[in-house]
Amino acid sequence: MPLTRLLAALNLVLLIAFPVAWAAPLLRAGLLPFFGMSEVSILSGIRALWGTDPALAALVAALAMVAPYLKILTLAGIQWGYLSRRALPLVKQLSRLAMADVFLIALYVVVAKGVGVGRIETAWGLWLFTGCVGLSLVTSWMTPKAR
Repeated sequence: MPLTRLLAALNLVLLIAFPVAWAAPLLRAGLLPFFGMSEVSILSGIRALWGTDPALAALVAALAMVAPYLKILTLAGIQWGYLSRRALPLVKQLSRLAMADVFLIALYVVVAKGVGVGRIETAWGLWLFTGCVGLSLVTSWMTPKAR
């Protein structure tokens, strides 16, 4: 399988992997060590934010869900020949937006651990989500070189 088709196939796998990562637990948070831990996913975080701060919920949804999906679809259009390679700068900009949510999650974990009141443990969904973002970055980075 040529490199171009392999990259295109990996990119399309992300259409399934990202929604799984959005529903997967990113972390477990608890107030004190002896209370139960509640799991936080991207979807549950957006749902919780929507009640208190709809603008922030919309921003997180745009960074975590809309930007990565638009990037995947734009890159797939380029890889399968439906879009011109002139669309690559758009993919680059969407890549930057899609990576911003990983930074926000990391910042949240660092701040919460630094306060020391509660307890935060990372969960498998954080690894899946980070892997999806990383694979997306690699496929978009390698695509111009594959042709």
